[in-house]
Amino acid sequence: MYLLYCDETNLEERNGDFLIYGGLMIDERQALELSRAIDKIRNDFGVDPSFRLKFNPGPVHLSHADFIELKQQLIEVAQAHGVYLILYFILHDIATSADDARRNGINVVCYHFDCLLNRLGGPGLVLIDRFNDAGNQIEGHLSEKFSIGLTGLPYSKEKRLENILGFHYSAVGQSHFPSLVDIVLGSMRFAVNAHTRGIEKHFETASTLLQLVAPMFWRRSADAPVSELSILFSPKVIKSERYRGRYQSLKDFLAQARIDTEQQITAERTY
Repeated sequence: MYLLYCDETNLEERNGDFLIYGGLMIDERQALELSRAIDKIRNDFGVDPSFRLKFNPGPVHLSHADFIELKQQLIEVAQAHGVYLILYFILHDIATSADDARRNGINVVCYHFDCLLNRLGGPGLVLIDRFNDAGNQIEGHLSEKFSIGLTGLPYSKEKRLENILGFHYSAVGQSHFPSLVDIVLGSMRFAVNAHTRGIEKHFETASTLLQLVAPMFWRRSADAPVSELSILFSPKVIKSERYRGRYQSLKDFLAQARIDTEQQITAERTY
C-alpha cells in the first residue's frame, strides 16, 4: 500500500507564476518509521507537539537559521524513507482559473500515482488537503475520481484508476505527512518563484532547496531524466511562443539543479 498526500501551492493568480499541485508518495512499509523520525526531529528542535508545522511561519522560539535546518532535516528524512514526489505545473497566464487548475492538477497527479502503482506493485490511497472551491465542486470531483476515474482523455472516454482504493481529506495537524508535503511544496514554490520573479538574493537558497528535493523524483533508471510521471508541465502543447519560453526557462532552471525533466516543451502534439 502507498499513501499519496496532496496539496497545492502558488494558488494566487499572478501573471508569470506557476501554480504547483503535488503529492508525496509514501510506502506504508516505511510510514511508521518515517512518522517516528519526524517526531524525533520535532523533539530535537523543541517544537511543541500541538504546533502545526508548515513551510512558513516557523515556531517562534526558533531562529531563521534553525528553522531552515529543521526543514532540511525533514526533507532528508523523507528521502531516506523512499518518498517519491509527483508534481504538476501550470502557468497562471494559461489557466482558466486557479480552481480549474487545481482540479486538473488533482487529475494529473492521481493518474500518475496510479501509473506508478502499476510499476511498483500494490494499491494506494489518496489524501487531499481540505479546501473550499467555488460551488464546492471538489466533493463531486473526488467522487468522480473514485467511481469513474478520468474523463475526456485523447484516446479514451473514461479511464478508471484501478489501483487507487479511495480519495479522502487530510489536514496539517492530523498526521506528520500533511506537514511534510507542505514543506516540500513550499520549498519548490520558493525556488520556482525566485526564478520566475527574478529575485536574485534568493537564487542560492533556491538552488540548495532544489538539490535537496531532486532525489525524490521518479526516474526510469538512476541516470535517466525525471519521468513525466513525476513532473508534468501543463499544457503539453503550448502554442504561444511567449508562454512556451517561460516553460522552457523553468525547465532549464530545474535542470541546473540536477532536475533534468523528460518532457519536452513544444508547440506540436506528440501523443
